Amino acid sequence: MTYSPSIAKRLAAGVRPFLTMPVIRFIAHLGLCAAYIQGPLTKIFDFDAAIGEMNHFGLQPAALFAVAVIVFELLASTMILAGVLRWLAALGLAAFTLAATFIALRFWELAPGQERFMTTNAFFEHLGLAGAFLLVAWYDLDRRNEAGGERLP
Repeated sequence: MTYSPSIAKRLAAGVRPFLTMPVIRFIAHLGLCAAYIQGPLTKIFDFDAAIGEMNHFGLQPAALFAVAVIVFELLASTMILAGVLRWLAALGLAAFTLAATFIALRFWELAPGQERFMTTNAFFEHLGLAGAFLLVAWYDLDRRNEAGGERLP
């Protein structure tokens, strides 16, 4: 099978009107932020479990870390969804995700087997999430640059 630029251009022209709709961009951002909305809400409704999670990972004082995580994840997600300093919130969630991944998913410390396999997969999935947030930051800054620094929808 050979690559045909004309087929790719026609395909892109066909999907562009749909994929560039603002509602699609919002749904994409919502999907990317879903875990960072669900996680804090779960922590709010079971704060004892949130404290237990912080203790499990050696983060002290546990209650303070739990509150900080809740506030940070909800605030950054809201900023991304609202388009307010989206690039900054995306960089923050990328850094947070990377740090949390190296704290919580240390697959290299596990014995070979199912748990290590699952943890390894989760580790690399989280690297993908961090990469996606970097792309959101890049895109937001690039669009602002094209608009002369103005905020674009």
